[in-house]
Amino acid sequence: MASTIEKKEHSQVVISLEAGIEEWKAALKQAYNKNKGRFQVPGFRKGKVPYQLVCQYYGEGVLYDDAMNEIANKQYPEAVKEHDLQVISRPMMDVTGLDENGLKYTITVFVKPEFELGKYEGVEVPYKDIEVTDKDVEDELERMAKRNSSLEEVTDRPAAEGDTVTIDYEGFKDGVAFEGGKGEGYNLKLGSHSFIPGFEEQVAGHSEGDEFTIEVKFPEEYHSEELKGADATFNVKIHAIKTEVIPEIDDEFAKDVSEFDTLDELKADIRKNKEEKAAKDNKAAFENETVRAVCDNCEIEIPQPMIDNEVEQMAQDQAARMSSQGIELSMYLQYLGQSMEEFKQSLEPMARVRVKSSLVIEKITEVVNPEVTDADYEEEIKTIAESYKIDVEQVKKSVGEDASFIKDSIRARKTVEYLASKAVKVEPKEPEAAAEEKKPAKKAAAKKTAKAEDAAEEKPAKKTTKKAEEAPAEGEEKPKKTRAKKAKADEDAAKE
Repeated sequence: MASTIEKKEHSQVVISLEAGIEEWKAALKQAYNKNKGRFQVPGFRKGKVPYQLVCQYYGEGVLYDDAMNEIANKQYPEAVKEHDLQVISRPMMDVTGLDENGLKYTITVFVKPEFELGKYEGVEVPYKDIEVTDKDVEDELERMAKRNSSLEEVTDRPAAEGDTVTIDYEGFKDGVAFEGGKGEGYNLKLGSHSFIPGFEEQVAGHSEGDEFTIEVKFPEEYHSEELKGADATFNVKIHAIKTEVIPEIDDEFAKDVSEFDTLDELKADIRKNKEEKAAKDNKAAFENETVRAVCDNCEIEIPQPMIDNEVEQMAQDQAARMSSQGIELSMYLQYLGQSMEEFKQSLEPMARVRVKSSLVIEKITEVVNPEVTDADYEEEIKTIAESYKIDVEQVKKSVGEDASFIKDSIRARKTVEYLASKAVKVEPKEPEAAAEEKKPAKKAAAKKTAKAEDAAEEKPAKKTTKKAEEAPAEGEEKPKKTRAKKAKADEDAAKE
């Protein structure tokens, strides 16, 4: 089999292939054998119609698609291997010739882009340590105290902001009770702004046992058409008032909330944990900034299918995360008034950053070639097991014999660590100084440049995008020819 390739712009490659007449005839016979069970001709049982009669009765063209696939499914992978192509899109086939000499056709694919690395060792990276202060420790203690607070009933004063009141309420518009405007025994925290404006403020100042009427106005953007912008009254009765009691932060508190006997010991533990987290965050932030700086030194024209594939993966990941919390992504988007198409478009900028970073790190990894030891592999397996809370042996069984993707992940991480070790830490620029440095000399020129960059960022080639939508990644398919639960009705109307 002879094949040639032609490299087009935007990382598109056209592979030209052909099959001789004998190979074409053999493929027709294979297509016939594959489909003979569906051919019916009077006088013959289904599946028993001879090849020649099928061609005469139906026309030979009925076998062409499958015959072409038989040939392409064999030749295409060989061509990809021969020319060492890294295909990132579904192949698109076009027939260029079919005659007494056989079949000629092309397969068009997108491949990983070719690019030159810029400077990647010794790049300057803004860095500032995240330091743990006494205030950080005190703030954490206050959060712990708040989490361990309790509600105590108040009988000697009126309700105030911050209190939780237990109330009955019923709403009326023009003297008529409206649907969803009634609640009994409802616990409302004053100041939470969970009810319509003016409601909570008018409950404050009343005491336990009080029955009173308040007047409110529904917001213009309220979800009920009947109540949008409407004046209404609510009859309210307070059954109980409770206030939040936060425990005193002392040695007794430390004993209650931890394994320590003194507050000083608890503070020391909080500081230790925060310093460990800060060290990890500092390392991660510096590595991320290093990768960003290295990527800024590379110019890559990323083919649209790579962006589209990454967007799809990001959308699937988001859907999975939300599903684990009992929320459907489609319902969430509907609540936001956003279509799936708009949601995916919003992911494109981040997808572009991810793809570029992946390409750059992959190429640098080939150059640096970090070693992955058995200890590295075992540690990675252990980390995965701890992350998913499963046994190490279970992870190894799931991975199977082919652990290349895990080793590739380790190599990429080691490459990032290598880049960070070679990077030069510099003081972050003050926002004003950075803005002044980036300020263009001429406003008109700046506007023109901004518009050009916007156009380049936002306007992908339509033809390329269309093909990407039609095409899954290589290996998915062989080439072919051409929530929310409804809230209680008696609580909705009073809430925003």
